[in-house]
Amino acid sequence: MIIMLEALTSFLADYGYLNLFVLSFLASTILPLGSEALIIALIYQGFNPFAVVMVATSGNFLGSCTTYYLGLKGRPVLEKYLSPPPEKLEKSEKFFKKYGLYTLLFTWVPGIGDVITMVAGLMKLPFRYFSVMVFLGKFGRYFAVAYLTAFFSN
Repeated sequence: MIIMLEALTSFLADYGYLNLFVLSFLASTILPLGSEALIIALIYQGFNPFAVVMVATSGNFLGSCTTYYLGLKGRPVLEKYLSPPPEKLEKSEKFFKKYGLYTLLFTWVPGIGDVITMVAGLMKLPFRYFSVMVFLGKFGRYFAVAYLTAFFSN
């Protein structure tokens, strides 16, 4: 068990930022993954909290951009590559129509965030609006996780 823990610690130290970027990217697609545990582990390992936040935000944002792009291509492409549940897609469309652009601040919420990015693409929302709102939402989420981790680790 100790050898396994040492190997994991070494792996984090050697590839921590790369692992975080890839996991954050994948977590913002339709895959049921989360990156918060790795953020906490890296901060406890002594990684720079601001760098951790920026790497996680960048990976998660770019993953969302991928989902947005597939949304731009239309429902057939979404159904082929991501298979979103139709009821979630319809619910997100109604939510997006009701609350508009600010809905994108909640793309970090598990279960609905990925669908919101799809809907933004389907509705042909200009990328400049999409990118600002999604980046701010993702950054806020990761900043809160990192801040709370650093606060409670001292």
